[in-house]
Amino acid sequence: MHSDTHLDDLGVFVEGYLPDDEVLVASRARSAELGCAPVGAACGATLSFLAATLQARAVVEVGTGVGVSGLYLLRGMAEDGVLTSIDIEPEFHRAARKTFLEAGLPPGRTRLIMGRALDVLPRLTTGGYDLVFVDAARAEYPNYFDEGVQLLRPGGVIAFHNLLSGVRNGRDPETLAMRDVARAVRDDERLVPAVLPVGGGLLVASMA
Repeated sequence: MHSDTHLDDLGVFVEGYLPDDEVLVASRARSAELGCAPVGAACGATLSFLAATLQARAVVEVGTGVGVSGLYLLRGMAEDGVLTSIDIEPEFHRAARKTFLEAGLPPGRTRLIMGRALDVLPRLTTGGYDLVFVDAARAEYPNYFDEGVQLLRPGGVIAFHNLLSGVRNGRDPETLAMRDVARAVRDDERLVPAVLPVGGGLLVASMA
């Protein structure tokens, strides 16, 4: 019992370590209105950390949502960095533009592409990106992995949100896909992987 309480307290501390500013609070409210679940504060902070560590200038995001994760990425990226974010929902793009505008980001820092990620990713520059972040249709994660890893420069990082939703004992397509992508990342000899227990679980791997 004591152990469970300690873990609960730890989770609260981790999520609350970097509280949301006004822009993120407003963006999360838009997210709730649109029924689009954004990354939590701990996952967002991790994305900012990764982008800053990589000194990222070129980042791809699969799943724009209302711009919460994109904002975290941009805040860690180099000042001249450009975020390419892909989503099929036009209302999400509109909400994301509002988020980026409220954050004071110049329009040139973002490239929002409307369409299916599996159609867009093959058209991006192979080996041209520092970081690829995936938070979209989980049943398609294995395909996002196949396309996304090709975009990484040496030392670049690919990250998948909500990995831990795939560890339950289910046989539904999403669960099976999450297990498949976890195996694919682990077994790819080009990659150095880890699972970070933030948010719904963040599977990360660096291109060796």
